[in-house]
Amino acid sequence: MSKLHKLDYKTPIGVLEIVGTDEAISSIMFTERDHIINSVQDETPYVLENCLHQLDEYFKGERSNFTVPYLVEGTDFQKTVWNALRSIPYAETGSYKDIAVSIGNEKAIRAVGSANSKNKLSIVIPCHRIIGSNGKLTGYAGGLWRKEWLLQHEKTCNKEHK
Repeated sequence: MSKLHKLDYKTPIGVLEIVGTDEAISSIMFTERDHIINSVQDETPYVLENCLHQLDEYFKGERSNFTVPYLVEGTDFQKTVWNALRSIPYAETGSYKDIAVSIGNEKAIRAVGSANSKNKLSIVIPCHRIIGSNGKLTGYAGGLWRKEWLLQHEKTCNKEHK
């Protein structure tokens, strides 16, 4: 197993902790800290610095998709769901049912919800774009207030770039 490195990025809605190896990102999760613990060091891999840079562009409204290499660990079903999440366009939303239908298993709505909740690559794999079929916000590991902020941020930035 490759050595894991950590790097924190302070966003307008809290500190994100980026975790990865020399080759790929394995986790981007909100912390409940309001200060940075893991800053750039001499041994910080380029991939983590690049991820931080891409997240910074996202929060500045300059980036709508990500090119940073990442590694997802989960079941085949979870990976299928996470891949489907990436098809939801920037500034748009989908439901658990939409994802279940898109992966060819429309009865798997609860399983899709469960897989969505286990996504460790916040923002890059946009689980925040999933809302209830009734249009209401549903669970988000980082907190519903963050989900609401991210969706509003994308809508605002999308309007500015049209």
